[in-house]
Amino acid sequence: MRERKQAVLTKTTLLAKRETLSIDRDTVLLLIDVQEGFKDPKWGRRNNPRAEANIAQLLHTWRVSERPIIHVQHVSQERASVFAPESPGIALQEFARPANGELLVQKRVNSAFIGTELDSSLKERGATTLVIVGFTTDHCVSSTARMAGNLGYRTIVVSDGTATFERRSADNTPVGPEIIHQIHLLSLEGEFAEVLDADMVLTLSEKE
Repeated sequence: MRERKQAVLTKTTLLAKRETLSIDRDTVLLLIDVQEGFKDPKWGRRNNPRAEANIAQLLHTWRVSERPIIHVQHVSQERASVFAPESPGIALQEFARPANGELLVQKRVNSAFIGTELDSSLKERGATTLVIVGFTTDHCVSSTARMAGNLGYRTIVVSDGTATFERRSADNTPVGPEIIHQIHLLSLEGEFAEVLDADMVLTLSEKE
């Protein structure tokens, strides 16, 4: 009964958001680290296998409506990393590569704002709202969203447009990616960002 009540409350909250929120034509779609390296089996079990499909759908919608798009690529300073400059893992996945002059920002740490031209590029465009997708929920997506919120941007994180991997606690206990994903989205919601699913973002973007 409690779970059913929670589901009803969640649905009601989403419907309320649909009535009060909007996404204007200047909203930037920010794709974070949609790179080949995250296909490497070394990462272990992942949640949300539809993340790439949802990102692709949002990317298509942004392109068709001629909204601004910025791609972020992680370039590791560690030679053994799957994101090292010489590694094939550094490449953006084919569906998510920049097209038609879309900006590519390269970063070396978790936040896409540190040591990059991202903030200045957004200010030059007059951008005030970001829709964030990419990898991973608890690392670069969360770090970027937190900083975006602190810098004053209206920040939307797409809950099913990101994912993460299983990790282990200090005592080597495995922690499932679903748990990690949800905890980080809950930490962002209301404090640093609005957390919406892809369908909601698409619906709101169609209102403009």
